[in-house]
Amino acid sequence: MVLVNEHFECSNTECQGVFPVIDRTPVLINETNSLFSIKDFIDYNNTTFNIKPKSKLQRFLINLVPKISTNLKTQDNYQKFADLLVKQNPHPKVLVLGGGIEGQGMEALLSIPAIDISSSDVSFGPGTTLICDAHDIPFEDASFDGIIAQAVLEHVLDPQRCVEEIYRVLKGNGIVYAETPFMQQVHMGRYDFTRFTYLGHRRLFRKFEEISSGVVCGAGMALAWSYQYFLLSFVKSKMSQALVIAFARFTSFWWKYFDYYLADKPGTFDAASGYYFIGKKSDRILSDRELINLYKGIRGGISPDF
Repeated sequence: MVLVNEHFECSNTECQGVFPVIDRTPVLINETNSLFSIKDFIDYNNTTFNIKPKSKLQRFLINLVPKISTNLKTQDNYQKFADLLVKQNPHPKVLVLGGGIEGQGMEALLSIPAIDISSSDVSFGPGTTLICDAHDIPFEDASFDGIIAQAVLEHVLDPQRCVEEIYRVLKGNGIVYAETPFMQQVHMGRYDFTRFTYLGHRRLFRKFEEISSGVVCGAGMALAWSYQYFLLSFVKSKMSQALVIAFARFTSFWWKYFDYYLADKPGTFDAASGYYFIGKKSDRILSDRELINLYKGIRGGISPDF
């Protein structure tokens, strides 16, 4: 791949042609298989999130309101992910899908200079180094030691295709880290498509050997989100939504603290806000019969009426 003036010439087998470079960011979109067009980025259209930076007042007000979300294990998971990468390769290459905005807990990874990180997204953001769609990752097979998909797979049309692409561009011993929601309401408008149970998430990565998996956001956070969206169902205007969100957060932010106690309880696996998965690329596929034996919840065989 060669940067040529204001165009990016891509000649590998997965990405062929000349693509525009906008603000030093190559736009490597396969328009045949993507919701997005190259013109979207030439015209600076808002895609999955608003690229207009928030004002100081907006940032102040947002930080003033307590958050109802908490990622219980993300920081430790990223540390484990980084340790595994460096153990296998002293100078690992990592691709972040949906990396336009830095993910929560990534400090452990970003603090290691030896890790070469490329942050891709389908939106311009402070961290975006290239524009690409996860359905068609523009790199050759076995290009990366690690891939991150944090809060991404709910926003793609075909999660299984994206995971196949992750599998393809990972090296033989490559490692994936994913976080995906379960009990969360729509949070990216028209670009929000899918949710996964714990077993549904594991099946998505059935071609990977599990290193670690579990709840990353618990039932307390899920309850707070449901309460907030229940109140939002009564209003429509932007101002009303802002007021409702502020009220909901001030009155329910403390529910997330239950999750520090409940995170590993069996019942939480049926009610979590989100799950994580760390896995190594494998030649073996987890069978569906093996999958159902991995159930960790409390609702097995119980009628939904009880």
